[in-house]
Amino acid sequence: MCTVVASCPTGFDVARLRKQVSQIYDRVAREPKGNFHFHRGPQYACRMLRYNPGELATIPEGSTASFAGVGNPHRIGPIEPGETVLDIGCGAGMDLMLAACHAGSSGHTIGVDMTPSMLELVKRGALKAGLWENIEVRRGIAEELPMESQSVDVVISNGVLNLSPDKDRAFSEVHRVLRPGGRLYLADVVVQRELSLAARSDVDLWAA
Repeated sequence: MCTVVASCPTGFDVARLRKQVSQIYDRVAREPKGNFHFHRGPQYACRMLRYNPGELATIPEGSTASFAGVGNPHRIGPIEPGETVLDIGCGAGMDLMLAACHAGSSGHTIGVDMTPSMLELVKRGALKAGLWENIEVRRGIAEELPMESQSVDVVISNGVLNLSPDKDRAFSEVHRVLRPGGRLYLADVVVQRELSLAARSDVDLWAA
């Protein structure tokens, strides 16, 4: 069984963490080929995460170049035509646009992210791909989703919830916004051993 560490140590500077994480992903949005410690881009997504190259070819390069996910939530389960999908931490919108393609013209997809430059990439890419009619973006955080309760059929998230300083609250928000019988397709990273208090208190390690 996996235990989720759900809260931050006493004195943890949550505001500083969110600011530093947002600054990192703002750089990814503006300089997708810059020097970062994590993989990015469509070649990585296809080669290591088993995304479909044909599907990614339909997504504008501006959105795929800044992709920085850690897994492939679309391999967990299907998104059916007509469904409403929420992408928490949607970044530049690659997963969001794939979800929009699967949900079709009768569906609706919503991307939530705290970094304005990433949301701008989503809009730009969705307009270019002809998907903007079925995509909506909202600025927000996982612990306070700007969504009505029981309003979505599927929640996807890729490499984001590990950065939440309050995972209990983030998962409670997922439960709140899902309709009865809704699904969570979560791709993320976990640790297999207990981290020291010093490590868990180090904002720089969280945002690295």
